[in-house]
Amino acid sequence: MMSALTLVKLSYFVAATLFLLGLQRMASPRTARSGIQWAGVGMLIATIATFFLPGLHNIGLMVAAIVIGVGLNWVWGKKVAITDMPQMVALFNGMGGGSAAAIGAVELVRYSAGEPAPSTFTLSLAVIGALIGAVSLTGSVIAWAKLDGRMDKRYTFPGQQWFNALVSLAAIACGVMALTTLAMPWIVAFFVLSLALGVLMTLPIGGADMPVVISLYNAFTGLAVAFEGYVLGNEALIIAGTMVGAAGMLLTRLMAKAMNRKISNVLFSNFGGGGAAMQEIGGSMKPIEAADVAAMMAYAERVVIVPGYGLAVAQAQHKIWELTQKLMERGVKVKFAIHPVAGRMPGHMNVLLAEAGVPYDLIADMDDINPEFANTDVSLVIGANDVVNPVAKTDPASPIYGMPILDVVNSKNTIVIKRGKGTGFAGIENALFYADNTRMLYGDGSEMANALVSELKALDGGH
Repeated sequence: MMSALTLVKLSYFVAATLFLLGLQRMASPRTARSGIQWAGVGMLIATIATFFLPGLHNIGLMVAAIVIGVGLNWVWGKKVAITDMPQMVALFNGMGGGSAAAIGAVELVRYSAGEPAPSTFTLSLAVIGALIGAVSLTGSVIAWAKLDGRMDKRYTFPGQQWFNALVSLAAIACGVMALTTLAMPWIVAFFVLSLALGVLMTLPIGGADMPVVISLYNAFTGLAVAFEGYVLGNEALIIAGTMVGAAGMLLTRLMAKAMNRKISNVLFSNFGGGGAAMQEIGGSMKPIEAADVAAMMAYAERVVIVPGYGLAVAQAQHKIWELTQKLMERGVKVKFAIHPVAGRMPGHMNVLLAEAGVPYDLIADMDDINPEFANTDVSLVIGANDVVNPVAKTDPASPIYGMPILDVVNSKNTIVIKRGKGTGFAGIENALFYADNTRMLYGDGSEMANALVSELKALDGGH
């Protein structure tokens, strides 16, 4: 008859298979939803199987933690606005890192109390996993605070990088002492410094780099979970953590490449190049009325819509899709252009458009759509700012210099829907708004999209 331990191991194998299949299905927007569901079933199987491990203690506390966690997050997940999704992802990611750090802390304290310690290699993984998890926890909390507007986008002080380096070395040194002595003072000092390091690493990072930072901390969390899974001898944690870590690192590399940034530059330097004064932007912003925009788009041959975070804030995705359908009914060729770091997290705009029912074949990536802007009659920018700012290519002193952008400025005509004259997340003026072929349609994104739909209907005789 099959032993309980063997049954648990087989369940972990089934869970790991579902993780892999789910991750594979997440590669396409068409199957991503089912991929998440498959991975969720895998996690459910792994969680239930864990209760059958021989010699398990504190089952009551485990059940209570699961009930509280699932209950709170079910309610939160149902209520969270799409604009707050990046903040929620950052917090949840931080909780994962914090959990891994907590596992390392519990194991080190247990061995410090006199229980037989495992091999030096296993203890080393416990310390490394705790360090990475602690950095991910506090770093993700700072990222959440920046994304949520509760903290300045960048906070620096003289000699900060050197100070951070000293804290890193001190954390590593305390980790080595905790590993070799298992003394409580060294363990406490190690965790205090590790948590502080996550804060210090994230404080100087600007808003434009936040999507890369979120991806990087996601990878950190996965690695920390994998290391602590080895310490516990739990295959499910090892496999899940390794996949999250690998996927997170791959995503981080892709995001950094999309911004023409090295990961080391994201963590250890300001965004962009020189310290010289930025070039002056000539011209002025030229307003336009919704009726004129509707006529311009109605008689265009090609229209490209560029969504950004402002679209999410205005909840205008459904009206923009209705506008698109009206244009397509008139024979206008319409596409959506998505920058890899549009919004506040990877895939933010894709999720918004999918929610509104926009077909995937109308959504184009930056590399595919950029050559088409020169032949585009009208580009409609709604909520996007830094990702369409041409100074990223023309001004070496700009904080976003070197970041690949959507070449909206090459369009024959550009319409920008904007609530006011404020700057983007990077905090700089957008030269696109002052271009000769750009007109500003001021107002709330949803209201302006609704006005454009009404004006199109009027052109069609009210239909």
